[in-house]
Amino acid sequence: MIAKAKAISHGINAIRYITGESQNKKHPEKIYRILDNLIPSQPDTMGIWNSMQLTLSRFKPVKNSVIRIELSPSAEHTHFFDIEDWQRLWQDFAAEFDKQVFTGKDGKVRSCQTNLANSKYTVWLHKESEGGVPHLHAAVCRMDEDGNINNDHNIHLRAQRAAERVAKKRGWTTAVQIRYVNLPKVNRDCMDVLKSMPKWSWEGYKNALIRKGYTVHERKDGNDVLRGYALVNGNTKYKASELGIARNLMISKLPKTWDKLHHKPQVTTFSNQSKETQTEQNLKSSASTEHTRYSTYHPDTIPYTLNHDDKEHRFYIPEKVLDCFNDEFDYRDTENCQELTDMAVAIFVGLLETPNIATGGCSGGSQSDLPWRDKDEDDLQWARRCTRAVVRLLGKKPKTSLKR
Repeated sequence: MIAKAKAISHGINAIRYITGESQNKKHPEKIYRILDNLIPSQPDTMGIWNSMQLTLSRFKPVKNSVIRIELSPSAEHTHFFDIEDWQRLWQDFAAEFDKQVFTGKDGKVRSCQTNLANSKYTVWLHKESEGGVPHLHAAVCRMDEDGNINNDHNIHLRAQRAAERVAKKRGWTTAVQIRYVNLPKVNRDCMDVLKSMPKWSWEGYKNALIRKGYTVHERKDGNDVLRGYALVNGNTKYKASELGIARNLMISKLPKTWDKLHHKPQVTTFSNQSKETQTEQNLKSSASTEHTRYSTYHPDTIPYTLNHDDKEHRFYIPEKVLDCFNDEFDYRDTENCQELTDMAVAIFVGLLETPNIATGGCSGGSQSDLPWRDKDEDDLQWARRCTRAVVRLLGKKPKTSLKR
């Protein structure tokens, strides 16, 4: 289930769209009112807007006076839903939305709780989209009935986290799980395209992916030089930095990746290479017993697929370990979350061993927090050491979109 939220200034236009009164809605007969909160007698668009304006006029002016929310569960989960089921889904989502508090690294509150429960809002079900996938649209008054402003800092993260919590409670597939399931296939498709190319060219690579059903978004600079790309498959977008192993499918590394697939690798020295290149070439396959230990299913484990040395490896990771990695490399806050998680899992299961990493001390020596697992160490302790080592190896890149 996916959710989006944004505070907007054009509230009346959003309400027209949500209720089906907009000229842009081709099938208003497929739009249904689900519920209103603190708004009397099921009014039309102008009635809803005037009711919200009445609340807003009682307190200080707010530029972005309406919060627009979209809630999109998977069609298979709502196939037999009636109006009451949709009402309960929205109420569960709104409750999770209101519970969240965002704090900074210093422990100070950056975004306090919202109060949708005491705010005017209207919720409508849309069934007119391409493919007929039903989804909810809501317009929420930014000011609650007590004159408190519903905080919109990181509001998109608040919505997505609320959706994931509701999906998890209901036993539904979350957006993160869908991403984990689909990512190995996307990686395989990219590698298959590279293997099939007799010579390297960006246009050949792009066109082959389009034939496989992907949409390719190019990112160019002011001089029309290609700097990056992203693949879109269905409703999911994959940045090049999230694909492959050690970012080997980024635009700057694609020619080298193609060359490795078509030529025997040459022995090189590390003297003049960057830390990132050293990381890639120092990672060696290990015949570790940990590798075998996590290759079979056990209770409380989750399947995880990795691509390494052009081979697909499937492991069964303890759920608490994967939770540890997901918390440490939260995809909402970390740009290279997938790369970090993949490497942490690979080290955890013994697929990879790490080189020595300088700790930054004054003694001049270098030592890694790895590579060996203590025999008395439990899974969670080992996982935490893996995360620390991976962060030192690759660095943790915050998402710039979170800045205000």
